Amino acid sequence: MHSGTQNQRAPSRPRRRWLRAFFLTLIAVGIAGVAAFELSQVWMPRVFGDDGLIRYERIQRRLRADFGLPMPGQPDLAHLSERLADSGLKQGAPVLVRIFKRDFELELWMQRDGKFHRFATYPICRWSGWLGPKLIEGDRQAPEGFYTVDASALNPNSRWFRSFNLGYPNAFDRSQGRTGSLIMVHGGCGSIGCFAMTNRQMAEIWQLVTAALENGQKRFQVQVYPFRMSDAEIAEHAQDPDAAFWRKLKAGNDLFEGSSVPPKVSVCNGRYRFEAGATGTGDSDPVDVRCSNN
Repeated sequence: MHSGTQNQRAPSRPRRRWLRAFFLTLIAVGIAGVAAFELSQVWMPRVFGDDGLIRYERIQRRLRADFGLPMPGQPDLAHLSERLADSGLKQGAPVLVRIFKRDFELELWMQRDGKFHRFATYPICRWSGWLGPKLIEGDRQAPEGFYTVDASALNPNSRWFRSFNLGYPNAFDRSQGRTGSLIMVHGGCGSIGCFAMTNRQMAEIWQLVTAALENGQKRFQVQVYPFRMSDAEIAEHAQDPDAAFWRKLKAGNDLFEGSSVPPKVSVCNGRYRFEAGATGTGDSDPVDVRCSNN
């Protein structure tokens, strides 16, 4: 009887070794995957170009969404109140949104003491098209530029959970003959010109955006860029057909980053025009055609 028990238990040690090797392999692959993701923004554009990085990000984010996994770098959505308190921010404060297409990131900024502070960076699950502005209806291209959103642009019953309309085309887009409509930031992970954030992340974004508008902010600014607008990136893309457009966007980006106050945005002679915003102002005026000698 004793030897029979030994015979029954004998395979357990090799099985444990196999399981240990299996899990160690999984851990190693996981660590390598995290490292590869963290470095992908650095090496993939150099090796495969911007389009290669964008394709890679779309594949791995789609897989994460299909398996119900959080997006890489997703904030701790279960502890919004604690994160707000840690940042010295309050729900209902004016908000501002910045989107960086190649980085697959949406930043939400909130006002404190008259200036805006970055509260959270949400990984975008999906956006469609490539770097560069949207041109025509149906081109499946996500836009770039400066937009404003008010309460009328919010849709709590969107087919994509919750959504807000960016207001494309704005006055600048129209001055360039660009067409299109219903370009949204919404939930889910599908896009035909919009920015899809997943439902869980969109729920938090929606909560903060609606609280700001209900608390008196008339409209908030949304800045959409192709990539982080550093001098190095602009130089790297100097030969791109959209280089002149991006340099103009950088002027607005630099005004905001230098002051933490949304710039005043207008259009003059078919070009974006930026002026320094006033500290303490939470609202952003709609982008309109306005030329002055000042």
